[in-house]
Amino acid sequence: MANAQAPIQIDPELLSGAPCFSGTRVPIATLMDYLKAGDRLDDFLDDFPTVTREQVAAVLDIASDAITHHAHPA
Repeated sequence: MANAQAPIQIDPELLSGAPCFSGTRVPIATLMDYLKAGDRLDDFLDDFPTVTREQVAAVLDIASDAITHHAHPA
């Protein structure tokens, strides 16, 4: 069972170590590709039923925090 505290797993034996949603074989990059293409979150979730909405929200929170942390004032 996936750890609710760790929405992302990196395992060198799983997809060559690509960051994936915990407990799945779905790379985080796939979500980002969907979003960059303008696809709806529901489309992603329909296409990858092993990923939960809560996992996606947690990953997006991590991405948001990283962007905010690395942002520099103009």
